[in-house]
Order: sequence, then structure tokens, then C-alpha cells
Amino acid sequence: MMFLIADDPFDKPPCRGCSSYLTEPYIKCAECGPSPFLLCLQCFTRGFEYKKHQSDHKYEIMTSDFPVLEPGWTAQEEMALLEAVMDCGFGNWQDVAYQMRTKTKEECESHYMKNFIHNPLFSSTLLSLRKTKDSRFADGAIPFKPSDDPPRPNFDSVLSRDMAGYMPARADFMEEFDNYAEWDLKDIDFVDDDSDVLHSLKLAVVDIYHSRLKERQRRKKIIRDHGLINLRKFQMLERCYPKEVQELYDVMRRFARVVGPTEHDKFIEGHALEFELRREIRRLQEYRKAGIKSFCSAKVYERVKRMREDERRKRTMLNDVLQYIQDGRACQQWLSKQAAIRSAPPLNLTGLPGTEKLNEREKELCQVVRLVPGAYLEYKQALLNECRRQGGLRLAQARALIKIDVNKTRKIYDFLIKEGYITKA
Repeated sequence: MMFLIADDPFDKPPCRGCSSYLTEPYIKCAECGPSPFLLCLQCFTRGFEYKKHQSDHKYEIMTSDFPVLEPGWTAQEEMALLEAVMDCGFGNWQDVAYQMRTKTKEECESHYMKNFIHNPLFSSTLLSLRKTKDSRFADGAIPFKPSDDPPRPNFDSVLSRDMAGYMPARADFMEEFDNYAEWDLKDIDFVDDDSDVLHSLKLAVVDIYHSRLKERQRRKKIIRDHGLINLRKFQMLERCYPKEVQELYDVMRRFARVVGPTEHDKFIEGHALEFELRREIRRLQEYRKAGIKSFCSAKVYERVKRMREDERRKRTMLNDVLQYIQDGRACQQWLSKQAAIRSAPPLNLTGLPGTEKLNEREKELCQVVRLVPGAYLEYKQALLNECRRQGGLRLAQARALIKIDVNKTRKIYDFLIKEGYITKA
């Protein structure tokens, strides 16, 4: 069998027989392990044996002298080419060929461009990796496209107010920015007997009106390019970030008009990555301060830490209860408050927007959970879309998607599972 091994002998253990640095080809015992038992060809031909290793064991020939991408280029030369491009820089083919010594400048350039730049296999792989990000973080902006189907909220609903009066059917806003800009032009009429000063004044008013129109179009373009028409979708993306990054996102949103959507998102992504790195550094510093030197010990430390915090929280709750018990009047008020919370009356759905879109079971759920129908419909659609995208949905994913009380989220999740709207992952 043949395997791709680095050419530098200092990267490999020495021969177990003569302790010399191994050069390809060399022998690896297929039965001894888990640490590799390596022999040079001279020791292998002499039948070298050591402890459990016997000369009749199965073996593998370790070499990189075989083609990988195309004939005429061995695996060793492929690695040498990549190292040379890394050392000399892309495009500096003369130095790359000089460092390789086995290929000409033209051969290095054509082989690299063919197999590493224009290879459709590699490009499709990179594209699929980009699509399967964690993300947790968006790779670029989500601009509004004419082919998108934006939400169509009811008039005077919460979502309608969030969309600033945008009407999807007309692809325009109910009220324009600087809505009364045309009033300055309604009485202007160009006639032949106007004086030069009056004519110039009227032209100045028209120029001012044109500048106000340009500002109106500029604001519309910013809203569409940054995906602000579907504001709820925009807010759901923000919730993927930690709280500190969300605060930065909210503060820096006013500067989004200065740069493009991609540049703005890259700026936020950079700060989100910085926050993650700083948090990880603080965690490692905490481990070092506690004397932890392995990740196995770190897992035990985290588990004990959580248990300690739970115990501290229980002691705090017990102290609060004892305080109420010692004060009879405070105890009675606390009990009354808890009873009022537990026995809250069902929500009256009469006149609430979106009630007509619910069936009887959904109305009953909204009444018991005390959830506004419009909000329920938005949460339901968000969970359906996520379930359809991933092929299933877990409760933890539902809680991360809709930021409301966890008990309400569980009831909505269980209801949608029971009714067959979504499936468990």
C-alpha cells in the first residue's frame, strides 16, 4: 500500500532499527501499534525484530512517488509545488520552479492553474462548504430582491408599523420620505414674460426638488439593499449574536448607510469574532489560574462549577423563602402574588388582529398561553420555515429562534408537534 507522506525526514520518527532518519520509501508495520513501527529498507531486508515486532508481520510501503491529480506529477511534487507557492507567492512562477527544481516555470503555472484554480471539483467543494456554515453568523448581507415575497401584514398591525408603511403589492411606501416636497412646485408656472431673476429662482426651486427626490430614492435603496423591509427577519438574524454584539449591532446600524450591506455585515462579523476570541481567552485564563492543564480536567471543572452555582442559587432562593416566612405580612403578599400568576384568566381574543386566521385549537392555545394571535402566527411561520429547512426541529432550536418565555415556547412547540405542523429532529 502507498500513502502520502511529507518529504522532510525530520517530520517522521527515526528508524527503530538503526535510528537513522527515514527517507522514502520506508516500511511501516501494519500489526504493531498504536504508535507506528517504522523501519528503513536496510533494516527491513535484514529481518530486524524488536519486542513484539516480528519479521513476518504484514507491512506497508510508505512513499509519495505516485501520481495524484495527473500523470507526470507525483504526490511529492504536488506538495513541493504548494509549499513553493506559499513561500514565493502566487504568480511568481520563476522562483517557484527554481525552488522545485524538477519542473519548469510553464509547467508549474499550467499545472497549478488547471488543478487548483480552475478545477470544478475544488470550486464546487468550496461552494458547498460556504453554504454549510454554522453558523451562527451570516457571511454577507441579505439584500431585498424583487423576486422575494415580503410579509403582507394587516393594516395598523405591529408588523405593519415596523415596516414603516411599506406596501408589498405596490413595492412602495404608503408615505414617502419628505412627503410634502411637491408642495413647493404646485404653484410654479414658467411663462415667457418672467424676468431673468424670477426665472432663475424658479429653476433653483426645481433643482432643490430634484435633490430631495434623490434623497428619497437613496433612502429607499438603503432599505432594500440592507433587507430592512422584512424587519422581523432582520431582527431574527441579530438574535444569533451574543448580547454584547447585539448592542453593538444596534448602535452601529445608523452607520449602515455610509457603507454597503456586505461591508457593514463584515464589520459586525469581525466584532462578533473578536468577542468570541476574547471570551475563549478568558475561559482559558480561568483554567490556567485554576491549575488545569488538560481539556479533560476542564470538563470536570465546568461540571463541578455548574453544580456549585446551582447549590448557591438554591441557598439564595431558600433565604428568600425564609425571609417571607419570618414576616407574616410579606408571606401573605408573596402567596397572593404567586396565586395570581398561576391562576391568570384566559386571554380574550375578541378584536385582536389575526384571530380570524386561527382554527379553534389554535384559538384555545392562544387563550391559555395568553399569546396575541399575530405573534403566534409569526412564531409558527418561523418554526415551520426552520423545520422545513433542516428536515426537523428540536426544542432547543425553537427556543433559540423565538425569544419568549421558555414555558410558552414549549407549549407552542408541543402543540405544533401534536397537530403535525412540524416534526422532531
